[in-house]
Amino acid sequence: MHRELIADLVLVRKNEWDAVFSGLVQEHARLLYRIAYAVVRNQQDAEDAVQDVFLKAYRAQPNPQDARAYLARAAYRSALDRLPRKDTRAFAEHEDFPAGMASQEDLAAGWSEQRRLHRLIDALPGELRQPLLLTAIEGLTSREVAAILGIPEGTVRTRAQRAREELRKRLERRKV
Repeated sequence: MHRELIADLVLVRKNEWDAVFSGLVQEHARLLYRIAYAVVRNQQDAEDAVQDVFLKAYRAQPNPQDARAYLARAAYRSALDRLPRKDTRAFAEHEDFPAGMASQEDLAAGWSEQRRLHRLIDALPGELRQPLLLTAIEGLTSREVAAILGIPEGTVRTRAQRAREELRKRLERRKV
């Protein structure tokens, strides 16, 4: 009888965790994908990173109150693990065309500018690139990025600003 009671309690706990976990997935999947994609710049790798994070989270059962930071940090690290060792990534060729351009020449010029900007961003040192991508492009707050990267919030803002300045300098050099 004692074993039956324990088995029933385990089943109840598992069902409760399944419901909590389902809520975590629904609430955080999009954020985790955006974080992973900002790092790997590849849809399949980003999806794989998020899937790995949720698999590990299901097993680890993090506290739901701390889940956002835990999951975001895990997504960032999982995506980093998918990068080639030298961090040499190809430009994602499936980006959308710039809006409002009509002619083929304009479309080609837009693609060229977009590729150039992506190459410049990719060429930034990782410590500058990641805060820039996560704040400016992915729209996360400095506080969220700080939790993900494990650095102070002020450092996130400083690095993102330095990245923007470096991009501006590089763009100006190429125009000359």
